[in-house]
Amino acid sequence: MHVGQKLQDQATSGQTGISFEYFPPKTAQGVQNLYDRMDRMHDLGPAFIDVTWGAGGSRSQLTCEMVRIAQTVFGLETVMHLTCTDMPRESVDEALEAAYNAGCTNILALRGDPPREKETWEAAEGGFRYAKDLVKYIREKYGNHFDIGVGGYPEGADDNPDVDQLIDHLKEKVDAGSSFIVTQMFYDVDKFLDWVQKCRAKGIHAPIVPGIMPISTYDAFMRRSKWTKIHIPPVWLEKLEPVKNDDAKVREIGTKLVSEMCRKLLDSGHIHHLHFYTMNLAQASRMILEELSLCPSNEAPLQKPLPWRKSLGLRRRSEDVRPIFWRNRHASYITRTADWDEYPNGRWTDARSPAFGELNAYGVRLKGTNEQNIKLFGRPKSIKELSEIFIRYLNGKLERLPWSDSPITSEADSIKQDLVDLNQRGFITVNSQPAVNGVKSSHPIHGWGPRNGYVYQKAYLELFVPPYLVEELLARIEKNNDLTYYCVNKSGELRTRTDEGPNAVTWGIFASKEIIQPTIVESVSFMAWKDEAYQLGDDWAKCHPAESPSRKLIQQVMDEWYLVNIVNNDFHKTHDLFQLFDGLVIKDLDTEISGIDPEVDGPTQPAPASKPANS
Repeated sequence: MHVGQKLQDQATSGQTGISFEYFPPKTAQGVQNLYDRMDRMHDLGPAFIDVTWGAGGSRSQLTCEMVRIAQTVFGLETVMHLTCTDMPRESVDEALEAAYNAGCTNILALRGDPPREKETWEAAEGGFRYAKDLVKYIREKYGNHFDIGVGGYPEGADDNPDVDQLIDHLKEKVDAGSSFIVTQMFYDVDKFLDWVQKCRAKGIHAPIVPGIMPISTYDAFMRRSKWTKIHIPPVWLEKLEPVKNDDAKVREIGTKLVSEMCRKLLDSGHIHHLHFYTMNLAQASRMILEELSLCPSNEAPLQKPLPWRKSLGLRRRSEDVRPIFWRNRHASYITRTADWDEYPNGRWTDARSPAFGELNAYGVRLKGTNEQNIKLFGRPKSIKELSEIFIRYLNGKLERLPWSDSPITSEADSIKQDLVDLNQRGFITVNSQPAVNGVKSSHPIHGWGPRNGYVYQKAYLELFVPPYLVEELLARIEKNNDLTYYCVNKSGELRTRTDEGPNAVTWGIFASKEIIQPTIVESVSFMAWKDEAYQLGDDWAKCHPAESPSRKLIQQVMDEWYLVNIVNNDFHKTHDLFQLFDGLVIKDLDTEISGIDPEVDGPTQPAPASKPANS
């Protein structure tokens, strides 16, 4: 959706919107950490995010890649910065094409700063001299596909302190085709509101979004203020100067000062949206939102359109069905289906089962380095110790598992003890959901879709089972006509009791709509998931040295145990699934695998040379 339209809708409804800015990190680990942070900050409910332009070479390519990931994987409406600085026309074309293919429909067109080695700004040969020229070009080439924003400078720009002249330039950019304005940071709210009035008097009616810079440390606060040449109200300095060497106190006072500034902006009636310059950090922005009571609460979380997060990729916006197997592996599913020509819809066309992508792309393989995973999961030497890792996750003491990229949610509360009991007995659970019988779509835990609807789901359980218990388990399942299952080993020997078509395990009923069935179980997807599930286990095993007990234990489980998923098609019942395992006993639960881990036990010593028989 176009940002300009979002901003207009907020103004009409009187609701306050928020958004976040990020920049391309310098290292690969920094990029991964930022993706994790963007994913978490999604829950704060930003109307959009923007990604700054990394001028030149790999930095600009990273901007395009971040925009693609944000749109397609995290489902964040993303604005891509695009500058004229050192940008020949062919580079602009490449960037715009990349944004288009990523599903991005919003560009922030800027002139940009000169490179450090140049004192004044110069247009690249064949490039654009002013931001208004870039706006015109984008509009001529892409029509209304892109909504185009531009920068506003309430207290002057680095190379032009004349605010009134800059307002004239802003009017030219708006007249050229831009539809919203994002401003440079400021701290003097009176100066800013006076500037807004001047813009309106000049006939600039596009929505104006104030740029909010949180205060984390005193030095950074002063450095950024001097760099942008903005006015700091004297009372701010009076409060911050005495505590400038206490970062925690600076952040506390700064949060209150910036929050009060935001309240004045919102109370003015001219501003309905706050744009936070995050500096790729979360806490400072979150503290301001909490102070303003703009964070979604546990009692009133953001209303989800579907039980899984929608992608905003170019062709994916109408996608409304996914297999449940990737419930906790969102990035992997997006990546492995990126090249599908069509996506499944509520009528379950044949597009539900095209070929899944490879297992080596972004977000598919095990997350984290070997060292990070050993630190997080430890060095299990027995089935009991392996199960204890999963119990820690279920109790909220681990942030992720190899088969789950995010912490456990409150949806599992009603079956948590059942899951803990299974794992205490040595079974390894990787996915589940309880039965839900017609709760309101606004329900804080299970709700999704339009309000005043009702949602349902069947109980589902997926776990690894040792081979000597599989026959007994399947025999028990066969006795209950409400249960269907898939059971497979690493080599792909599949056993199942299902119909040929997909089985909806989540659905919703809403006024004036067909029944929406967004989550299914079906065979082709399950076999694709099987490959990934065992690959994740193999990756985990290989975090440990080859002869270590942990490597041998995890690899043995992956090589020998079966992946089983079970659906109870009676959506009134959950616990039938767990009763299937009554009396089933895991062998050698406490038995430790033998081996040598050089990182723990030290290097092995060579055997002493044998003595001659006659010595």
